[in-house]
Amino acid sequence: MRLSRRGVVVLIGVVFATRGLAATPTYGIKEAVELAQAQNPDIAIARKKVQVARGGLIEARSGYLPSVVSSGLVRERQHQSDSRLRDEDYSANVRVIQNVYSGGAVSSQVAIAQLNLEKQEYEYQAVANRVAMDVRIAFNELLLNRAKIRVREQSVGVLQQELKTQKERLGAGVVGTLNVSRAEVALANEQPELIDAQTQLQNSYLRLSELFGMDLKEETANAQFEIAGQLQYQSQHPDLNECLVRADKERPEIKARQKEVEIEERQEKLDRSALHPWLEIFSGYELYNERDPQVGHEFNHGYVLGLNARWHIFDGFATKGRVIATRARREAAAQTLEATRRSVASEVRSAFLDLQQAERVLQAETRNVQTADESLEIAKGNLAAGLGTQLDVLQGASDVTRTRTTRLSAIYLHNAALAKLARAVAIDPNELELKTSDAERASGRHIVDLTQPPDKLSQR
Repeated sequence: MRLSRRGVVVLIGVVFATRGLAATPTYGIKEAVELAQAQNPDIAIARKKVQVARGGLIEARSGYLPSVVSSGLVRERQHQSDSRLRDEDYSANVRVIQNVYSGGAVSSQVAIAQLNLEKQEYEYQAVANRVAMDVRIAFNELLLNRAKIRVREQSVGVLQQELKTQKERLGAGVVGTLNVSRAEVALANEQPELIDAQTQLQNSYLRLSELFGMDLKEETANAQFEIAGQLQYQSQHPDLNECLVRADKERPEIKARQKEVEIEERQEKLDRSALHPWLEIFSGYELYNERDPQVGHEFNHGYVLGLNARWHIFDGFATKGRVIATRARREAAAQTLEATRRSVASEVRSAFLDLQQAERVLQAETRNVQTADESLEIAKGNLAAGLGTQLDVLQGASDVTRTRTTRLSAIYLHNAALAKLARAVAIDPNELELKTSDAERASGRHIVDLTQPPDKLSQR
């Protein structure tokens, strides 16, 4: 009976634990980008700005459509002397008003609203691209810190085993206390590195939570979601010239600056329209009272049809001042456009430099890791045979850890540079065109095989 009760308790615990694990969502890099696109606050703000611009376009188009206006008046007078006029006035009317000529003001307003909508859509796309880049970089950074934790844990395990071995040899009288002290110091130096890697992993979860637009609860950030996959080298070699040309044509920031120049050109036409005549026609129905009884009945009504016109012959040079200010803004917008083009080209070239640096470091450290692994095994064999010292083993373990973390950092820098390049070119990282020979592709596959995180610290 007791065993059956314990079995039920264990079963209930397993069920609740399984539910808890199932409740934690797991995201790959594609799902992470899609989640950020749906929930990121910066993207949500940019999306609202697009809606504002769309509302402005609807408002500007209303100038082409007729408007229906109604007005009324009720007024009563008090006379100090006798008068035959009636004491009250009242009137009411409904009119349909249509613009006939506005000097180009309505067409300019519609054009400006349309350009502003397109500009906000480009701004929205720019924000979405930036957030996608940040998510990809933060995602790879989290994978990097997770891999570093595994390397540091393996290093701590090796040093703990070395400390245990030295203590056993000290008990057997083979070595002195100096060897034990060295092993303790090496272990104590490695443990803070493991703690730092664990803290960096928590910070990576916090960064992704912020990009996802998640509200942090009382529990830690990594309890809200989990990340799938491991840090891997992405072998891609895009062409620099093609990327520069595509970035200049497709980058949303450049297109947004181009729209700003066009907006100011249209704004100058709108400013000049103030000096042109404005003409509108109206038609409606009106009812009113006649104050003088000798003229006619008090209550009157009928249809009305008319024409309204106005023309500012002289406005005190107000239009001239607006035109001067608009021209200055247009010139500033043109200079901003050129500065944005230079900045985008600089981003593309900088991403290529980071790619080249990461490639060189990765290839060097891939060979170096193999050498460090072999040196550690040789140092262990020499120590067991009495041909080496404990310092050789400790130095070998330190070299293996350093080379592995450097190689992992090179993989992260390479992937981060690809994400930056994809954002600079306004394209998905997986769609970056490759121009590589068969030998380069074979070399890339070899690097992919060698850059997989090892299961053990001494694994070659």
